[in-house]
Order: sequence, then structure tokens, then C-alpha cells
Amino acid sequence: MNPEPPITSDASKEATPQALRKQYESGATVDELVTVSGLSYGTVLNRLHDAGTVMRTSWQTRRMRQNPQARQRLAAHLRTLYEQHGATLTELAAAAGETRRGARRLLIEAGGTVRTTQQTLRMRATARAADRYKVALSLRARYEAGATVPELAREHSYSVATVYRLLHQAGTRMRPQHKHGPARDTRERP
Repeated sequence: MNPEPPITSDASKEATPQALRKQYESGATVDELVTVSGLSYGTVLNRLHDAGTVMRTSWQTRRMRQNPQARQRLAAHLRTLYEQHGATLTELAAAAGETRRGARRLLIEAGGTVRTTQQTLRMRATARAADRYKVALSLRARYEAGATVPELAREHSYSVATVYRLLHQAGTRMRPQHKHGPARDTRERP
């Protein structure tokens, strides 16, 4: 959806400052105006400035030419990732193929509010705690079904101490510990 500058047969009409400004403001770049008008780059710039044209940056031109619906969908997707999944601006930039600044701009366009670093850290810690509690509940179910702590530790690649801690966190009622080692002779010795 790239707007092309109108090409007319009369080069003098399109080379006036007002005509160049109109084409520029409709989305044409300075390079495109140079090609169409046959003027030098500096002359086109001077005529645009004479007409009082507010110049754009290259990213503003790209944004202007983008499909607006696709941009809105991307912005909404980034907002969802940011607000519901705790993504950072760096992660949004990677997902969108943008810079951090571009991702931030898209987030704001979608109505999102940028978090502080502390807010992001708290949000992620809460999410990790919720995930850990789910693991603790699944360990509890397996333990109550008869699995031993060492078996659970091997299955989940956790240490035995971590499994005990997670079972305790899930409120598991622990079975009595077994005494390991040589059997004791319960007979009395003379």
C-alpha cells in the first residue's frame, strides 16, 4: 500500500514548492520527488522548506506507508504480550521486528501503559510463584499416590530438598521417614 507520487507530463507544474509539498505530504519521499521532478536533491529540499513543509524522518514515512490494520493488529498483540504475559520492551521489539523504541510506540498506540522495571520484576516473580505452586500441587498428587521423594526428584530433575520444600508449600502431609541402613538386632544381648 505504497502511495506513488503522481506523475504528470508537465514537469514545471510539479516542481513548484506548493506542488512538491502536496506530494510530500501525501506520502512521497524526497528521493521520489527528485526522480519525478528532475530537480536535484538539494533543490527539492529547498523548495519544500520554502513551502513551509514539516519534514518527516524515515521511520515516520515507513509508518505512514504501512497497512494501518496490520499495524493495529500488531500493536494489540504486543499489548497482550506486555500486559498479560509480562513481556519486556526488549521481548516486544524482538517479536515485532522493531527497536525497543518502536515497540514502545506501538504499545502506547494500542492504549498500553509502560511499566517501570520494578513493576515488571514483581509481575514476573508473581507469575513464577504461580507456576511453582502448580508444580507443587502436581508433586503432592504424585506423592499422595505413592511416589517417593527421591523418585519425584529424579523425574523432575530437582534436588530432594527442593521436592520436600515444594511438598511443604503445597501443604502435603508427609509419610513417616524410613530408617535406612543395616537392620538392627532387637534381641537383648547377654
